Amino acid sequence: MFAKAFRVKSNTAIKGSDRRKLRNDVAATFPTLTSEQLSEVVPNKEELNIIKLYAHKGDALTVYANGRIPVLFEMEKRLYPTDLMLPGVVVPSYGLPQVDRGTLCAITLVGNSAPVAIGIATMSSAEMVAAGMKGKGFTVLHTYMDHLWEFGDKSCPPTIVPLEAESSEMMDAEEEEQEAGEGEGKSQENSHPIDPCLQTGIRNLSMEDAIQEPNENGAAETTEEDNLDIPQEVEDSRSQQEQMDALLHQCFFHALKCKVKKSELPLLTSTFLRNYMFSCCPQGQQLDIKKSSYKKFSKFLQSMQQQNILQVKELNKGVESIVSVDWRHESIRSFVVPIEIAASELSVQDSRSGGGEQPYHCPEIIPLYGISSKMAPLFQESGYKKGDTLSSSEVRSAVINYVKLNELVDETNKNFIKVNPILCDCLLEKSEQYEISKLGWDNLLSRCLDHLQPFHQVTFFGHDPIVRKGNIDPIDINIAQRSCNKKVTIIKNLELYGLDPQAVANFLQQKVQASATVTTLPGAKDRAQVQVQGNQIHHLAKLLVEDYQIPRKYIKGLEKAPKMGRK
Repeated sequence: MFAKAFRVKSNTAIKGSDRRKLRNDVAATFPTLTSEQLSEVVPNKEELNIIKLYAHKGDALTVYANGRIPVLFEMEKRLYPTDLMLPGVVVPSYGLPQVDRGTLCAITLVGNSAPVAIGIATMSSAEMVAAGMKGKGFTVLHTYMDHLWEFGDKSCPPTIVPLEAESSEMMDAEEEEQEAGEGEGKSQENSHPIDPCLQTGIRNLSMEDAIQEPNENGAAETTEEDNLDIPQEVEDSRSQQEQMDALLHQCFFHALKCKVKKSELPLLTSTFLRNYMFSCCPQGQQLDIKKSSYKKFSKFLQSMQQQNILQVKELNKGVESIVSVDWRHESIRSFVVPIEIAASELSVQDSRSGGGEQPYHCPEIIPLYGISSKMAPLFQESGYKKGDTLSSSEVRSAVINYVKLNELVDETNKNFIKVNPILCDCLLEKSEQYEISKLGWDNLLSRCLDHLQPFHQVTFFGHDPIVRKGNIDPIDINIAQRSCNKKVTIIKNLELYGLDPQAVANFLQQKVQASATVTTLPGAKDRAQVQVQGNQIHHLAKLLVEDYQIPRKYIKGLEKAPKMGRK
């Protein structure tokens, strides 16, 4: 549901009556929650917002967010905190928990009870076993690292030891003490009680099964955490070629699901391998296609094409390109990014902001208008004086107030305002003072805004507002010609929007595999400019508009991007 970007319709603070109603609805939907747990989900006094949005398929949803962190979302008047195939579900030793069709379930990974997805069971647990653990088991509503997760603080799931593991450790400890003859088995058991409410809640609301990523043979692969419970010989039993095949498939599906976009097609196969697949390789591992069973990347893509995952064509002589991708293919939809890779990608995204710890938030920019000595008489009756800065709505209110107090509305046509001496001195040019006796409302307000001094207010996330004189300079992107007909992209004014030029240069250098430098902006000691080889406006637009969410009106030069298919 949140695999693609959604559109926010409204974002308002919740009312007291709505908060109480939401609390009652949550308590009725999740009866196993204690009062303390209910207060964590729906706090009594903390900030809670109601966000109405439309998913990419047009579904209308209501999201409840605590401090911008989504807590619950409501769909078709049902509270809910893509599909998952049953071959990727590992059945625990005690069997599947009792699940009915339509039950809301939390999906976890092996060795960690913290949910990474939420979905609805498409069949009961008995039907799952009868089907041989094959077919679609769950309709996934929300997953870790989807767009709803990106809307929040982008925190990683915590590590929670499964109840089954805790129980087995307790039993082992009891047996050891009984064999030693100390007779403390019962006391050991009582020292680690399991809250029955918590246990019941997990069985009713979540799947205790661990979800693993199926490999190309349909078998579940183990993560690093599984090495604690599974003998080392299991991992070593795979040959080096089989391990490289598994890594190749992982990087391939990771790149298609999370990196490549439809607008980037057709995409050179060499570019796909170098810029997309290599960046998906886990830290400490190296992707070497020659050590796989395919030996060549073209043979691997041919195998993927036979499975109808993508289509490769030779658009230019000797150069192959990916022309289409079936993102609805079951292999892509069922792929889940390993948690350790997702966490490392999150740290890379956060480092783009230059702060390292906090993700980048686009500043809030509000145009303001300063009152000059010439315009001061028009605003005196509203309590403003020379030097005050007002927003456009405040200017409008002050002008309307002045017109009403001085009874300047034309009696014959209320859409016009009579020009008195103060309006004449403030808004009319010398050549107009003997010609214009009336002004329309729109003309009056636009003239007033034009004669006020421009200011702007910038509010960075977590900081107090900053008011500066003049209009804010846009991020300036230019293409310059260098020797030997080489082009470079020059970016200026990044600091005005809270961006670190060095962080942007490092990202572009890694993304486009081209030289990027940061130099002091001529005539400004505290400003710098970024220079990158080639015309890189496409990558800049993706970074600034899509990743950093900076409005296009504050970016100058995006129209200079090269046409698709040209360098």
